[in-house]
Amino acid sequence: MIAFNGGLTEQYGVYSPPVIIHVTGLLMSLVILLIKREWPFMKKQAWYLYLGGAIGVGTTVFNNYAFGKISVSSILALSLFGQSVTGLIVDQYGLLHMPKHPFQKRKMLGLLLILCGIASMTDGFDPLPVLLSFATGVTIVVSRTTNARLAENTSVLSSTLYNYIIGIIVSVPVCLALGRGEPVFTGFTFSPNLIIYLGGIAGVCVVLLSNVTVAKISSFFLSLLVFIGQVFSGLLVDAALAHTFSPRNLVGAVFVTAGLCANLLLDKKTPETT
Repeated sequence: MIAFNGGLTEQYGVYSPPVIIHVTGLLMSLVILLIKREWPFMKKQAWYLYLGGAIGVGTTVFNNYAFGKISVSSILALSLFGQSVTGLIVDQYGLLHMPKHPFQKRKMLGLLLILCGIASMTDGFDPLPVLLSFATGVTIVVSRTTNARLAENTSVLSSTLYNYIIGIIVSVPVCLALGRGEPVFTGFTFSPNLIIYLGGIAGVCVVLLSNVTVAKISSFFLSLLVFIGQVFSGLLVDAALAHTFSPRNLVGAVFVTAGLCANLLLDKKTPETT
């Protein structure tokens, strides 16, 4: 998804791609709902549960801005740092009515390993992209938690549809206000590289999977598992398509995996969920 959306950013700029992403994601969500014959507008929920899509626009804009200014590995690492900090807070206090998973001092070794992994993948410091990449991690956790709460009250598919409806409502005015100088307005053309338009479809899969898993696992551990999946799949894609290999990313992934395993073993010995 990051690669697809990065391709859109190179083609159309920072503020136009979120509109394209949310339009394709909405169409994909509608197709799935039609196949499942599910009606998503049964009853109203608390207003704040619909904000996942709006917050997700921030995630896309922040990622798009940082793309090309710092390395992708730095974006991933800093996003993980933001997710980890936010996830620990959500777990500690049970924010948004999520289950509590209090952090204990005996998990510091695992956390230090994770921080070493993050540090090993960060290879540059440009203040604004670094800050926005960290903020991406915050918005990811808040967005997926809000979407999961809505899914509990409606359904996984309905929550996903709402995510993209609200995302379009927010991304269009943002694009109109800030993206007037981008190619969508000055001379829109379709890219022959059609794969860059698949980010919204990949995003639907991400939202669906998040809606299923968020309520069943600690926010902190979920962030780490997603990150490990991203890094190792990225290494495989780079090796297969670009014939490149990043020892830095591999070392970072190994440290994060070791920290995750250490803390999961401690959790298994002493259940903490309340």
